[in-house]
Amino acid sequence: MSSLALSVLLSLVSAVAYAAGAIVQERVASAGDSRPYAPLRNGTWWIAVALNGVGAVLHVVALAYGPLSLVQPLGALTIVFALPMAALFVRRRAGRTAWRGALMATVGLAGLLALTGSAGSHTLAGPEQLTLAAGTLCAVVVLIVLARGLRRPMLHSVVLATGAGVAFGMASVFTKTVAMEWTSGSVTSGLPTLLVIAGLAAAGLLLSQAAYRGAGLTAPLATVTVVNPVVAAAVGLTMFGEQFRYGLAGSLLALGCGALAAAGLVLLTTERVGAERRTQERMAAADTDAPAEDTGGPRTMVLPEPTKPAAPQGVAVLPDPFPAPTALSLPLTLPLDHAGGRLEFGGSRPAAGQARRGDSEGREGAVQTLAPPALR
Repeated sequence: MSSLALSVLLSLVSAVAYAAGAIVQERVASAGDSRPYAPLRNGTWWIAVALNGVGAVLHVVALAYGPLSLVQPLGALTIVFALPMAALFVRRRAGRTAWRGALMATVGLAGLLALTGSAGSHTLAGPEQLTLAAGTLCAVVVLIVLARGLRRPMLHSVVLATGAGVAFGMASVFTKTVAMEWTSGSVTSGLPTLLVIAGLAAAGLLLSQAAYRGAGLTAPLATVTVVNPVVAAAVGLTMFGEQFRYGLAGSLLALGCGALAAAGLVLLTTERVGAERRTQERMAAADTDAPAEDTGGPRTMVLPEPTKPAAPQGVAVLPDPFPAPTALSLPLTLPLDHAGGRLEFGGSRPAAGQARRGDSEGREGAVQTLAPPALR
């Protein structure tokens, strides 16, 4: 088996391992265990960690045997492989947009594979590594400063995601250098190159996390997914001596295949994030529509206000001489029994013998009957 075929095979198996690890991680996250360090107590989560570790090791070995301009784009097959695997293992269907994006990405990557020439053994020397590391640092810093000056959240996130993609892509470039040196039996890069890889990976992680803040997940994730292989492939073509078949025509055709694959990855990312957002909205709507639990506390009952009977036609409606109390009439209720007397309201004047009844009924005080003003 040739080195190119071996690198392609390792890249495909690495993408499958990454996709399986992502599906397992998603299942663990959907369990909803909010306890501290809950994944560490879950054996399924450790399976996901093992799958991601296998994918990373296979990706590094593939970089050692294959060209960077091919191995790095093939890593994007993780999103493509996740569709059928999720439909098979977790019964999660994908929409037409996702399958269309998967088909576009597959055709574009297949075109890159068909146009890629044989892999060379060229690596980067010490001065080239130093220049590349300094240039990467300057580019990331410029992108961070540019993002801080932008007011629109979407542009801010896209610029930060571009910096994350540059950091991730350059980390793969230095990883290829170390892998090629280790496979050839001469380790000359040593600790500085490993520190550069760790720093670039950490910077990419932090920048991508900052890009997700304020603009959602769709645009930053699509930007990182596209910029990462583009940067790595550009460095592989310019500094590692890699080339496509058929000269200039082959290079232009490979550029078109890369654009097709990038568009497919954007569709895949957009559809997946949209599906997750719709699922969250349905769950939130279900929680809102659920009946409230009975806590045993006091209940409040709201009664409708009483309506006044409609007056018959032709009858003049007089203003109510004793309107109902409102929120501004304080106090709302007044005791009628006070100071030993009692007030009654009637519709006619009292008779002569009914003015004082306190002595005959054994009650103290006088009883006064008042008529409304309209009947006096």
